[in-house]
Amino acid sequence: MSSTALPLWAEIAIAALLLCGAIIALLGSIGLLRLPSFFERVHAPAMISTLGCWCMVGAAVLYFSLRSEPPALHILLIALFMAITVPITTIFLMRAGLFRARQARHKGVPPSLSRILPAPTRQDAPK
Repeated sequence: MSSTALPLWAEIAIAALLLCGAIIALLGSIGLLRLPSFFERVHAPAMISTLGCWCMVGAAVLYFSLRSEPPALHILLIALFMAITVPITTIFLMRAGLFRARQARHKGVPPSLSRILPAPTRQDAPK
């Protein structure tokens, strides 16, 4: 790594991306604390963490690409991993919360679709 300073435009862009990522992560944390139900609480950090991660990864890619000779694109793997795993984890958490809410018979929880649909009869079968 060289000891030369980065250009001013790069330092401003990196600082802005890091600041945006930190503010977005803070908003997700506040949403986690302030929202009333589990289903609302799980949504805020899931959406916000992905956007905050992309801002911080963008700052890291810009910084390390300007500091070294080859572009530091391997850092994008972090954002790709977050973009893949966060929605999947959120879906599993929501389904587990929905299952628990149904078991506890909470008001306002939609019933399971598998129990609503009638079993197909011979007359309904496609020919």
